[in-house]
Amino acid sequence: MTDDQPRALASPRGVPFAKGHGTQNDFVLVPDPAGRLDLDAQQVAALCDRRAGIGGDGLIRVIRASAFVGESPAGLVFSEQGAEWFMDYRNSDGSPAEMCGNGLRVFVAYLERLGYLRLADGERVAIGTRAGVKTVRRDGDLLSADLGPWFLPGGEQAVADGYDVRATVANEPPDLPGLSVDVGNPHVVVALPDVAGLAAADLTSTPRVRPLPVHGTNVELVVPLHDSGAASGHLRLRVHERGVGETRSCGTGAVAAVLAARAWAGPDAPRVWRVDVPGGVLRVTTPAGDPVRGDVVELAGPAVIVAEGTISELPAPERRPVTSGSRPA
Repeated sequence: MTDDQPRALASPRGVPFAKGHGTQNDFVLVPDPAGRLDLDAQQVAALCDRRAGIGGDGLIRVIRASAFVGESPAGLVFSEQGAEWFMDYRNSDGSPAEMCGNGLRVFVAYLERLGYLRLADGERVAIGTRAGVKTVRRDGDLLSADLGPWFLPGGEQAVADGYDVRATVANEPPDLPGLSVDVGNPHVVVALPDVAGLAAADLTSTPRVRPLPVHGTNVELVVPLHDSGAASGHLRLRVHERGVGETRSCGTGAVAAVLAARAWAGPDAPRVWRVDVPGGVLRVTTPAGDPVRGDVVELAGPAVIVAEGTISELPAPERRPVTSGSRPA
């Protein structure tokens, strides 16, 4: 690979891509180290389309942090924090997202595939995201990402009550209690009584959350599988991701589900949890102490690059009229 390209690219035709997944949460990856490729929402959605495009739950543009033009919510200068690379993640509908835990691991696996990076066992790398700088560690055959900091928006009152929002999911009783968790992106975690109810839940439509966060939310349905007092926790999870729909896995969703279950369980909650998702198994390691907020929480799982190719065709981007005080998207 080379960073040198003759001109800025308005279309991804002729651009290389890869297809990768983490526990079957799958992504289109596009290398753009110098930041010369400007993908709009329509182009991203076309590439992620499972019938007319490459297909994926999201798209990841691989760009050097120094070339990333956007601004993070915290106004971070990623390159000054040791992050050479930025994960420009978009949902399959083209909307930008703050974070993706499975995508972060696949991003690092692709950097290794491209030869930009090589992690020895136990070695870490810092990656810029819209939720700040995150670190990823090689853990044998797995990659482990520290997704902290995190917090429960409802604070101590939500922990005491066990919920701070209500959620309606098709085929489930109305107004289920849910606990909000922020892991750099927003989640609402809803506990169900058994696996039969989890299997019956209909996530083909978007769950209704009240009150709904300004930028929407992911919704996790969970069932605890471990016995009370067990040394390690065990959850089964299904997730509806904003801008995507139900996915086979969600890394930040698995972390949010564990943090909610930890808050419900109280001070004797396990620190290490197994999370079964439809696409595989993830491991979440939580800190001891405060159930409301923390600076560290670790997600471990596989990351696989399954195919590489070149984009040959894509619908032309939508042309939007320019109005006074605006510019083309």
